[in-house]
Order: sequence, then structure tokens, then C-alpha cells
Amino acid sequence: MNSSVTVTAPAGADSLARRTIELPTGRLVVDVKRSDLPLDDICGFASRRNPKRGFLFVSKVLGKHIPARPSAVRDIHRRLAAKIPNLPGPVVVIGMAETAIALGHGVYEEYLRVTGRNDVLFIHSTRYRLHRPVALEFLEEHSHAADHIIYLPENQEMACMFRSARSLVLVDDEASTGKTFVNLVKAFQAALPGIQQVVTAVITDWRGPARTQETLSAMPVPAVSIAILEGQYGFTPAANLQAVDMPKVVGNGAAKDRLIAGNCGRLGVTGLLRGDAFVPAGFGCPSVTSSRNCGETRHCSRIPPARRHLVLGTGEFAYPPFLLAEELERRGLDVRYQSTTRSPIIEGGAISCSLTFGDNYGDGIPNFLYNARREDYDRIILCHETPAATIDGALTTTLRAEAIRL
Repeated sequence: MNSSVTVTAPAGADSLARRTIELPTGRLVVDVKRSDLPLDDICGFASRRNPKRGFLFVSKVLGKHIPARPSAVRDIHRRLAAKIPNLPGPVVVIGMAETAIALGHGVYEEYLRVTGRNDVLFIHSTRYRLHRPVALEFLEEHSHAADHIIYLPENQEMACMFRSARSLVLVDDEASTGKTFVNLVKAFQAALPGIQQVVTAVITDWRGPARTQETLSAMPVPAVSIAILEGQYGFTPAANLQAVDMPKVVGNGAAKDRLIAGNCGRLGVTGLLRGDAFVPAGFGCPSVTSSRNCGETRHCSRIPPARRHLVLGTGEFAYPPFLLAEELERRGLDVRYQSTTRSPIIEGGAISCSLTFGDNYGDGIPNFLYNARREDYDRIILCHETPAATIDGALTTTLRAEAIRL
């Protein structure tokens, strides 16, 4: 399949204009109506390896498919949190697995900083089964892996806050149909009948006015939408499109408790996490491979501030690695952040290169890392929550990465 991508725009058009993107899978047309930042600073475009949907909006400020400066990612968190209206509490903020887990957690923390509230809970959906009480499940219809699970928070205080929630803030990277949000709100209302208000928060909202209104009307409770960019799109599949080689995307359904020992959001989080708590002892020294998280903040003066770092999260384990990357950037290092994914994407356009390797959760699902070249960095740190033996050597060897269990 030809992987070239062509982007065209009318002569003299600025970022608030129509773009036509010729993808290997078809023609994508986007029309930006309002944006806090230029389109080209926010996202690019690529083709999915997915028969349900042949295109992908590739965020440049998410830290998922494209390496991003932690400060740029944090700026998006702050911008979205500032747009959240006053809400009746308790408030539950949901990050959508896997792409928007770090985004959701960051928006949650910035919302706490802006409001000073103590009746806000963060939890993210997950693809993984645990021996824990399930609060609800729902579908993401166009996704390559549709099942989302939300567990009941692990302690009594958070569980009480969850059950008595009156407002939901649903965070995802983009909205194109709104069906996922509607499915989630309906599932929540069935489980938590006290919900009175919903906010959907995304970086890019491509539904357009008519589809947005349809989504809001389909909500069982009053809802508002917030976004960094608002626009609409149209996609025409290629007439001669070849069959898509779809990798395995569904897990084995086995419980993952032995692999996932900690809780970074699957079982609920309240309060703020400290970035320096995720910097291992002596982390600045090149020889360090310790996986201990003792909270020390020493850093080796032998590493010059200009040294280029890439901090990688793995799949759903995304926010603690982001906090590590942000702390290193705060200390003056040149840092990029992103995380691996199980989303299959065709090279071309915003996806310049890819690496395929085995997942670290025992599902036998191919995982991917995009737009990360070893030669672009002096040091690559791979952060994971599962035991060291679960990490595919093809990933660490190709990247010559230091693997650290946070």
C-alpha cells in the first residue's frame, strides 16, 4: 500500500481553513472553525490499520504517537482544565484508555490546582481484567479494541465519592462522532443515577455544530463540550483500497493482578502526585538501571543540561512517566515524552517510522512505538509498571533503552 500523504490548503489560507489530506486509505477533508492554537501545532494526520475507520488525527501535544515536550503537554492540560465550568460535586474525572489516560490525569490535576476542590476523583478506563469489583463497562464503537472497564475505587472514601458523584468530566484526545461519550454517560447513569451534569473535554473536536448538537441531545443528562480546537471533517474511502492487514487487538481476558501491582488511576486517585517522587535514586548517572522509586531527587552533574532525553511510558502506564519527564525538563534537561500503544497505524504522514514489539501484559498483542528514532536521543528511558521480565527485549535492544519499573 502506498503510504504517502499529501496535505493541501487553499492559497493564502491560515490555520482556520479547510484542509484536504490525501491518505493511502482515502481523502480526509477538515475544516477548522475555532482554535486556541494553530492546527499545525496541534495535530497531523495518518491512516489507521482498521477496517472500521481509515484515518487518524495524530496529536502533537498528547505525548502518544509523536514525542512532545512535557511543557507543551502540560499547557494542554491547563488550557482544558481552565475551560471546565463550575460543577456540582462530587466530580469524577474519567481518562479514556489508552490514549487519553495521561491527558485525563493531567486535566484532573490542573482542575484541582485551579479550583482547590477536595471533592474530585480521577479514574481511568482500562482494557485489563482485575480481581476487583467492576463499576461499569462500555463500548468505543470505532476503536480497534472496543471494551472499556471502569473499576470501583479501591478504598471506601473514594468509592463513596464515586457512588455519590453528581458531575462527570470525560476526557479523550479527540471527538469525531461523540458516540463513545454517549455510551459512557448512559452506562454511568445506569450505575450512578445521581449524575446531574456532564462535561466532555477533548483536544480536538471534529464533530461540527450539527453532530455536536446531536450528541448533546442524546445525552441522558445536561452536557457541555470543551475543546482546544473545534471543526468538522469528511472522509471518502479510496476506491481501490486493499484489504487491511489487521493485527490481533483483543486480549485473552485473563486477570492481570500479578502483573499490575500498583494503582496509578485504574482504582481511583485523589490529590496530586509529585513529579520528583518518580525520579529514582542517582537517576542522572548513565550507569543507573535501578527500578526502585525512593523519591530521591539527586541528579548527576556529569550529564550536561543539553543532553537529549526521551522518556517512554508503556501502554496504559502513561502519567507517572510523564511526571518523570516533566521533572527532568524542570531541571533543565532537553526532554521529549511519549508512550507506546497498541493502536495499529500505517506509516506515512504524521507517522514517519514505527517499531513493533510484544506487549508486556501477557495478551500476546502487538504493540507499537511511533516516530521515535534512537539516533535522535542520547538517552532513552522506558518506564513500566509490570515486572521487568515482561518487557520485550526487541524494544529495549533496538532503542538501547534503560528500563525502569516505577
